[in-house]
Amino acid sequence: MSDFAAHRLLLVHAHPDDESIGQGATMAKYAAEGRSVTLVTCTAGEMGEILVPDLEHLAADKEDGLGEHRKGELAAAMAELGVSDHRFLGGFGTYRDSGMKWHEDGHAVAADDIHDNAFWHADLTEAANHLVPVIRELRPQVLVTYDEFGGYGHPDHIQAHRVAMYAAQLAAAPSYRRDLGEAWDIPKIYWSAMSESRFRHGLRKLREAGDTTSFEGMDPDGYLPPFFVPDEDITAEVDATDYIEQKMAALKAHATQIATDGPFFALSNNEGVLVWGRELYRLVKGVAGPTGDNGWEADLFAGIPG
Repeated sequence: MSDFAAHRLLLVHAHPDDESIGQGATMAKYAAEGRSVTLVTCTAGEMGEILVPDLEHLAADKEDGLGEHRKGELAAAMAELGVSDHRFLGGFGTYRDSGMKWHEDGHAVAADDIHDNAFWHADLTEAANHLVPVIRELRPQVLVTYDEFGGYGHPDHIQAHRVAMYAAQLAAAPSYRRDLGEAWDIPKIYWSAMSESRFRHGLRKLREAGDTTSFEGMDPDGYLPPFFVPDEDITAEVDATDYIEQKMAALKAHATQIATDGPFFALSNNEGVLVWGRELYRLVKGVAGPTGDNGWEADLFAGIPG
């Protein structure tokens, strides 16, 4: 019988709410099973759009208090997911949300004006050195972060990818910064993924139901921005359909960023189990464990002794 208590998962995300959108169900499932789940968030999301009118005074161009507020939202979301170990890279406030703007092709790019301590401007080695001791302390068997495009092009997502991947390499080198702890080589690294075919299916259902505003401009049978991964590149699917309720509660906890009547919940209402309850991953380091009939691992710890 597997000893789930020996399993340790580390996730590296850019802003509060990214974790709940991407891996909230997996996090809730693993935490409920007694596995160790640690979240490292790289910024407090200070530049996020505020969807709650009564909190608009917290905006960066006003009181600039959104980061502190989102720190509380993140804590509430983690409580919903049952995750007790969540940290900010280098400590709260070390790196600031870089902001973004939309490219005409439909993906995010860096904003025109970026704060001095924006994460996008962070020195890569310095930022990685904040993560190396976390890796060496926790000794995770699995690391989850973004792909090289950061999912949808946000500069902080791209930087989180770079920092996580570089820190994993540095943490594994016995002679590197011995003062940061004993070396640890993470056995398996995954990038989060969203299936193109599944998204098209869910979007088609929305359009058939008469919803033309959610994911506006996206055509289920036409061009989609490069957010999605072909099924042949996906290597793992965690079926956490029993934890959709926890994931939705965590999303609602991020109230300044995610509207309950917005596209996330619209898609959930139509295809929630398929889209939100079964979270997908690409294995980019390590050896895949046993797979199911679809050729995908059913557990990120597949093949890891436990």
